[in-house]
Amino acid sequence: MSKILFNKDIVIVGQQPWDTEIGSNCKNIALEMSKHNRVLYVNSPLDRISKLRNRKDPKVQKRLRVIDGNENGLVEIKSNLWNLYPDVLIESINWMSSQLMFETLNRLNNRSFALSIKKAIRKLGFTDIILFNDNDMFRCFYMKEYLKPKASIYYSRDYMLAVDYWKKHGEKLEYKLIMKSDLCVANSTYLADYCGRYNRNSFYVGQGCELDVFMRASETKLPADLEHIHKPIIGYVGALQSIRLDMEIIGHIAAANPEWSVVLVGPEDNEFKRSVLHQINNVYFLGSKDPKELPAYINAFDVCINPQIVSQVTIGNYPRKIDEYLAVGKPVVATKTDAMSIFGDHTYLAETKEDYILLIEKALTENSDTLREKRKAFAASHTWENSVAEIYKAIQTVIY
Repeated sequence: MSKILFNKDIVIVGQQPWDTEIGSNCKNIALEMSKHNRVLYVNSPLDRISKLRNRKDPKVQKRLRVIDGNENGLVEIKSNLWNLYPDVLIESINWMSSQLMFETLNRLNNRSFALSIKKAIRKLGFTDIILFNDNDMFRCFYMKEYLKPKASIYYSRDYMLAVDYWKKHGEKLEYKLIMKSDLCVANSTYLADYCGRYNRNSFYVGQGCELDVFMRASETKLPADLEHIHKPIIGYVGALQSIRLDMEIIGHIAAANPEWSVVLVGPEDNEFKRSVLHQINNVYFLGSKDPKELPAYINAFDVCINPQIVSQVTIGNYPRKIDEYLAVGKPVVATKTDAMSIFGDHTYLAETKEDYILLIEKALTENSDTLREKRKAFAASHTWENSVAEIYKAIQTVIY
């Protein structure tokens, strides 16, 4: 069985448009797939409420020009890769309390959306398409019926039902979408198991990361705002969100070991801004940084931490920051979750705040050049090429 699919026509639909500013698994997957196949990446369609609320947004204005027929919505990104701005406006329906009314209008939204995609498919001459759905359980629920692909794939990369927006109607729809898809692929073992409850053709395909800048972190200079912070530094890089991070664990680490410096790099939500952590002398909030600066901060840490709260929001998520920590070669202490199991041989996994203290002490004591190199080699295996190869293998197992 080949590790690569060649000369296939792939249509990718999902939640994140190509012009999103944030990182996107799906965009990385599209770029990798387009190396050997023709790929149409479809932006989510504009909905009526977004049109009304954000009419002055340049992105919304572009979509309106496409809808009005004043601009071509099919854009070539590079060889073998096109981006589609759908020429339709769909209704905003998630607020509806009636499941029957929601599902009726959602079918109409899907039909309108599918007709727009079909026009692009015909224009590009795509045949026997592979449909890849990136976690969009509403707008793409009926795409298998309307587009009639050779293979339909549901990609699970987050447990969306933990989010109120998706939970409202998603509890009735997502499992049905998983069931009727030809196969499901997931970026964490937890989500693969979740999909496997409803579809036996469910596969863990890992996660790709762009780690080159982290692999070169040893070349960076010490950031100026760390020069006067004493070591050892126990550090965290990322958004400081109370829904995801356990402030009690962070406070316990600092209080139990006042000789340690606990450094937090990233934007704070309101709960973090109001927290007692700001009153602890050896806790340092350094604020948001340019992503290009992050390797230098991680390189300055003695131990990296990821003190997650274990909840539906976090339990299944693939923790990309762990790969970034490991790519720099740093010892990592993180909360034990199902998704963290694949990192078990290269990280220290804690179940309690007391575990964090013991494991940080252990990490500080036994760190070595050999362990650093093993961590970097493990992180280096998590590429988009490898992840997409696993997706290809799943497709070939089920379809070809």
